[in-house]
Amino acid sequence: MTKVAFIGLGVMGFPMAGHLQEAGYDVCVYNRTAAKAAAWQDTYGGSSAESPKLAAQNAEVVFLCVGNDSDVRSVVYGEQGVFAGMQEGSILVDHTTASADLARELGAAAEQRQIAFLDAPVSGGQAGAENAALTVMVGGEAADLLRISAMLETYAKYVGLQGPVGTGQLAKMVNQICIAGVVQGLSEGLQFAKNAGLDQEKLIAAISKGAAGSWQMENRSATMWQGEFEFGFAVDWMRKDLQIALAEANNNGSRLPVTALVDQFYGDVQANGGNRFDTSSLITRLGKSKS
Repeated sequence: MTKVAFIGLGVMGFPMAGHLQEAGYDVCVYNRTAAKAAAWQDTYGGSSAESPKLAAQNAEVVFLCVGNDSDVRSVVYGEQGVFAGMQEGSILVDHTTASADLARELGAAAEQRQIAFLDAPVSGGQAGAENAALTVMVGGEAADLLRISAMLETYAKYVGLQGPVGTGQLAKMVNQICIAGVVQGLSEGLQFAKNAGLDQEKLIAAISKGAAGSWQMENRSATMWQGEFEFGFAVDWMRKDLQIALAEANNNGSRLPVTALVDQFYGDVQANGGNRFDTSSLITRLGKSKS
């Protein structure tokens, strides 16, 4: 069995690492909260380690799926980081949604150690991770991606190489930019529909089949209508992602007026206590429907 390490067992990493173990790979996990690693072992088997370094020792591939740039650095560098345990010729794959600058930094640091690196952020949310239906946007060398493609396919429905290191993260920024505008538009449309007295099921059955249709409409319109948001991709994480995109836009001269506005709207949701609500909670800003 190919030995792999998986660092980070959040709502995404927990099932992703599980798919690898179930596919027959020898998976060793690490999580800052040891209880989460123990729960993963109870669910899937495999093994766990007390540090990223120990998890990465003898692993052919090391996967990361943590929170942000600083979290990635905390598990990669230092005496207990994965670089300290990885061997020459192995591959580091970062599934974290992080900055393109960090990806390039890690790529250069890995090259110095004769380790391959791929930035590979994912889209599809918790449901996509659990159902092995993620989209993976990859930056790096095609030959390195080929080496791990079978592993990625255990939890992904689509894997696409975008270009050199850093382009995976840039593609994920575009993904989040597009989602932000779609969710705001859907929020406004549904609130308008409520105020107009339309039937939600009949409305969505009609417009979802036309040009207005989207993943958000198919998967979130019913819960948005009911005011249910205790699930899904948290507002805190979406704001983190949008801040990364806005910073990159400032660097490359892009204008993102809608994205900047929606980011502020998510700030309103946070201010009202919706930090952990699903991103579809944008509709909560628009007030109650007419009585």
